[in-house]
Amino acid sequence: MHCANGSPALRHQLLNALLFQASWLACVLGGSWMALGAGTLLIGWHLWRQAYPGEWRLPGGFALAGLCIDGSFALAGGFTFINGTSSWLPLPVWLWMLWPLFATLVRHSLGWLWRFPRLAMLCGGLGGALSYYSGSVLANVTLAPWLLPAEALVWALVCAWLSRHARG
Repeated sequence: MHCANGSPALRHQLLNALLFQASWLACVLGGSWMALGAGTLLIGWHLWRQAYPGEWRLPGGFALAGLCIDGSFALAGGFTFINGTSSWLPLPVWLWMLWPLFATLVRHSLGWLWRFPRLAMLCGGLGGALSYYSGSVLANVTLAPWLLPAEALVWALVCAWLSRHARG
């Protein structure tokens, strides 16, 4: 999607980014029930109104990746949740939901980034770690000292992979 002079494409990208940010806040501040509602609404709306053909795979893939990666970090003691976790996930739904929500950005507001692999890795590493740190402060979650460097590495690698595979 190319933007020219305040085009509909630019408005689309801004709306995409703003909806993600609002959903991120709803998840972090509102907890798991809010995350289920807000996340389901945004992902459903995204797939209905914004997604490209076949893009439904991205939220599903990111949901699975988040469960495996952050679930493993949670089981290894990387997070201490004051309110605990659900009985069926090793991490709270609100944290897990952030992964498929991120997927709504991949081919839209972040689509330009994948042409620049080194910048994507830098943004992924810094942005990922900053997101976890901010979320932990807002949600009253304690992070193990090793977690932020581990998340920075994970998100740098995720963005390197996206630079290779998500170019539109």
